[in-house]
Amino acid sequence: MKKRNTYVLLFLISVVGLAIVQYQYLRIGLNLAKVQFNANIERVTKVVKEGLKPENKLTYLVGKALEKDTTFFTVEIDSLRDASRYFLNDYVGSQLVNNGLDSDFSYNLYSKDSLYFLSSPIEFDKSDKVESYPIELEGYFPELLGKPVVLELRFKNLYGYFLSKLNGLTLPSILFLLGICATIIWVLRTYYWQSNIITTTNEFINNLTHELKTPVFSIGLATKILIKTSSEKQKPVLDIIGQQVKRLTSHIDKVLELGSLESGKNVIHLEKVDFKPYLISICKEFQTLISIENGNFSFELEGKSYHIKVAIFHLENAIKNILDNAKKYSDSPLIYLKAIESRGSLHILITDNGKGISKGDKQKIFQKYYRVIDGDLHKVKGYGLGLSYVKKVIEKHKGKIQIESEEHKGTKITLTIPICKL
Repeated sequence: MKKRNTYVLLFLISVVGLAIVQYQYLRIGLNLAKVQFNANIERVTKVVKEGLKPENKLTYLVGKALEKDTTFFTVEIDSLRDASRYFLNDYVGSQLVNNGLDSDFSYNLYSKDSLYFLSSPIEFDKSDKVESYPIELEGYFPELLGKPVVLELRFKNLYGYFLSKLNGLTLPSILFLLGICATIIWVLRTYYWQSNIITTTNEFINNLTHELKTPVFSIGLATKILIKTSSEKQKPVLDIIGQQVKRLTSHIDKVLELGSLESGKNVIHLEKVDFKPYLISICKEFQTLISIENGNFSFELEGKSYHIKVAIFHLENAIKNILDNAKKYSDSPLIYLKAIESRGSLHILITDNGKGISKGDKQKIFQKYYRVIDGDLHKVKGYGLGLSYVKKVIEKHKGKIQIESEEHKGTKITLTIPICKL
């Protein structure tokens, strides 16, 4: 649950952080768009002032409309004003577009005492947010009317206009952000779904192995009782049954131990001990066992003591697993164990003359249930749990496991465990 909450928290922080970064980029983009808009307006102001400064067809028409003078035209004053409004609107609009401004606009042309007034054919609603840019005209209009004249350019909803200019940034950013969120949610859902399956499977396996322990114990007990009263012909059969019971018990214990290590519970309790006497005992016991099977095992333990923080039971099992594998995968076992202290760590090196491991299999042998496929898979008995268990144990001891191997040239496994300071 704690790990899950950590992942969710990291996801939320990442999404919020990404959203804040995108928001900051958007603000910078809006500010740049506004700066560019203002620069374009300055250019338009200069062009419009120069265009309306002299007397020409447009300024003459608009001037007569402002004065409401139709003596030169054979139309009514309303028609003259309408024509003036549209011609001036087209002129201002063309200048805006030529300078990169295609926003909706309107205008008011008026004298500062408001006696003369001409408005754009486009009128904005009072509820619209409008920004104004006044241009004080020079030349023909002020001289004609004898008063200062202002052309006020008005723009509606500039914020929306700036956003539209940033669509090339905002839309992809939003889409990418949504895509990242969807992907992370999918990954988390998949992870938790797989975690639930693994948890359920482990619980089933653990429950099953616990249930198996009772009948296995009963079979073992019954076998021991039968051996006491058996005939000479029956004893070999009962010995086989006893050996298989021990073997099955060992496998059940291994599954339970590995399940406990993977559960995340603190099932390993480390204590400071001199591990050398225990390692000597393991080596002598294995030397006796392998001599019965016509194998050869030698060992060399350098140094007086190996003071490490260790869970003795689990580390002993891990070393025995490696030695047992070396024996199983060699036709004529020749095994060597060496222990040495170096650079603040205890190094336990185990070499054999077995079949070796291919490069592809070396990446997988520490996976749970994985077994190297070599001809008859069932020639060497096991469930692919040994090395997975070994790796978990060494990791719990804050150590490392390394493997060097070539096919048909044997294998070398090195266990490295930190030495305790006395």
